[in-house]
Amino acid sequence: MTEHTDFPVTLDEIDALASRADTVITRLRERVFAPGREKRLDLRFNVRSAAEMVGRTEKAIRDAENDGRLPQPEKDPDTGRRLGYSLAEVNRMREVFGTLPRRGDGDPATVLAVQNFKGGVGKSTVVIHLAQYLALKGYRVCVIDCDSQGSTTSVFGLNPDVDVDEDEDTLYPFFRHGGPQTLHYALRATYWPGIALIPSNLGLYDAEYEFAARMMREQTFVLDRLRDGIATIADQFDVILLDPPPALGMISLSVLRAANALIIPAPPNNIDFGSTAHFLKMMGATLNELAEHGGARGYHFVKILATKMNDQKGAHQAIKRVMEAVFPQDILQAVLKDSAEIDNASANLMSVYELTGPATRTDTHKRCRAYLDAVGREIETLIRKTWPSHHAALRKEGIL
Repeated sequence: MTEHTDFPVTLDEIDALASRADTVITRLRERVFAPGREKRLDLRFNVRSAAEMVGRTEKAIRDAENDGRLPQPEKDPDTGRRLGYSLAEVNRMREVFGTLPRRGDGDPATVLAVQNFKGGVGKSTVVIHLAQYLALKGYRVCVIDCDSQGSTTSVFGLNPDVDVDEDEDTLYPFFRHGGPQTLHYALRATYWPGIALIPSNLGLYDAEYEFAARMMREQTFVLDRLRDGIATIADQFDVILLDPPPALGMISLSVLRAANALIIPAPPNNIDFGSTAHFLKMMGATLNELAEHGGARGYHFVKILATKMNDQKGAHQAIKRVMEAVFPQDILQAVLKDSAEIDNASANLMSVYELTGPATRTDTHKRCRAYLDAVGREIETLIRKTWPSHHAALRKEGIL
């Protein structure tokens, strides 16, 4: 046929490309999600590290073990040396010593969206590492994967194509007419103590059509559905992190309406920062339009985070200086730099925080941890400022 002559790449060949790409993904996931293999957190902390995390002395920990307030530590049967503490055991110490950094009863749960309508800016990287940073500190965290690509779901140990049913496990049933009234059905424990997950997979993309159909059919404002759902589980968590899709669609708009704080990742290059500028303009116009139908929404804080920063590139440094000049109060001081450590961990569906062994003793790893910790620490402070019960402690620390 003429159309095949003019357009030699047919739909059949596109389907074949998709099939071959799926084969690659399947092989990668088979390596990471081998049958019978469950992702585990292998982090162990010696007594010195545990004492620093808990905010007590090593002697206080040993005394609590000796008097029965804490269980005796696991020891190597041959050497008698302590094998180190798991994160769950460190959190148990925090409970005993009263140093868990939780929000108070009257404090609002922080619903933080890492939002940018452009892909490839580091949204999922920020969500994953921030969740784990906060969990290491002892906070109760829920990660809601709102992106049908399911990247965050994969890093947290679930194969989106096998372990996640869009009709039972994702946000999709909640968005459907007559769906569940709370989000409890979708909460999944993860191998990280303190982190729960609402997973995602490709089926969540259908929610975009469901939203549009409901708005047409019911003539109602449905974009606060996610916000209402989060309210049903908020009492269980200190921080709820939202990882939205990289597009201006119904789910992204729902995320903007559900969040009470925003982090906007923006790599310091002309194309990505230009897209971020358009995102900010579009976000403002869209939120104003939505406010006429569903009421105005505000945020505890909105901050821009420079991501994928490369100090060796003069253009990056120049644009970063412009960002600091234009957004002096709105840009985080911490920067998430471009790092091979993040890339290497991601290739194995891992985060930098869960790496163990000799790899963690390299200068590259230590530098990357320093960048990630600085970002996490600054955002943690912003979160704590929204909690009245933390204000006295923040004043004592010289932050307020």
